[in-house]
Amino acid sequence: MAESLPRSVQVSAAWSWRLVVIVAATAGALWLISYFKVLVVAVLVALLLSVLLAPVATFLRERARFPRAVASATSVVALLGVVAGLLTLAGNSIANGFADLASQAEAGIETTTSWLAQGPLQLSATQIDGFVTQISDSLSANSSSLLSGALSVTTTLGHVATGALIALFCTLFFLIDGARVWAWLIGLLPNEAREPTHQAGRRGLVALGAYTRTQILVALVDAVGIGIGAAILQVPLALPLATLVFIGSFIPIVGALVTGAVAVLVALVAHGPLVALLMFAVVLLVQQIEGHVLQPLLMGHAVSLHPVAVILAVAGGTMAAGIVGALFAVPVVAVVNTVVLYLHGHDKYPELGTAPGLQLRGPA
Repeated sequence: MAESLPRSVQVSAAWSWRLVVIVAATAGALWLISYFKVLVVAVLVALLLSVLLAPVATFLRERARFPRAVASATSVVALLGVVAGLLTLAGNSIANGFADLASQAEAGIETTTSWLAQGPLQLSATQIDGFVTQISDSLSANSSSLLSGALSVTTTLGHVATGALIALFCTLFFLIDGARVWAWLIGLLPNEAREPTHQAGRRGLVALGAYTRTQILVALVDAVGIGIGAAILQVPLALPLATLVFIGSFIPIVGALVTGAVAVLVALVAHGPLVALLMFAVVLLVQQIEGHVLQPLLMGHAVSLHPVAVILAVAGGTMAAGIVGALFAVPVVAVVNTVVLYLHGHDKYPELGTAPGLQLRGPA
């Protein structure tokens, strides 16, 4: 019976059931990742931090003669100190600036109310009060939804705290014993697959490190440029805005636009449309420098991805996993691209050679 079918139909059928199995396996893997998303995200963050801190730990071991465990712990503590210092500095600025910003926002609301009453809309005080009452009634009617949302946020914060602790723990032990962990994982594979997988993994790790260092530099340039512009224009909360831009810049394309819009909004509330327009010009200038100078010269060389691939990766990651997907989309695609290219004979890092660097053996 099968022999009587055209060759094209046989080939299509053979491909079809194989594609169905691949799609089902992929869906199952994605479901597992979604179910254990706190652990998966924590391990991914730990891997990024390990790549970032590895040069520091190596310097402390080789130059300062620190033991491996002490050098790794010192690197993690130093990172925590830097993050805590930035948050403290930004927090103090926010606490000192919010009072002024609140009064300016109140003045802006009063100006808006006067415009509604005296401008082209000619709304009466009774109508304005009616709108305010409707908003208040709507909030009261949806108080249960707001409460459930607040509880959801509390649960999410608990997950974030748990994930942060796991990430720090994994980062420490990746720095201390990462080579042995990788060797054990490679040892689980068949003998003929161990060496190619190991070499591909080495190159993927180099690509991940290049992405991490380049993204930090790009984010720093964005933060300094927008922060200096906000300070010159005397926009309140310039330092917290710069910190927000630095963090948001780790989400390619989307993050910089959102955080830049926040800076423009603060300028609008504080100083009106003219300063907001100037702030928008500063944000636009910084984004143009990033998009036409830093990204093509630095990020393009680091991860070898076309801008279209970056946009599609960010969009797909956002659709699949929200902000977490947007954050990890580009590094994941960069690593996969490097690994697949190597396995198909295109080595992006031939300088690494073929030395194993690890004692590859099976699991105990």
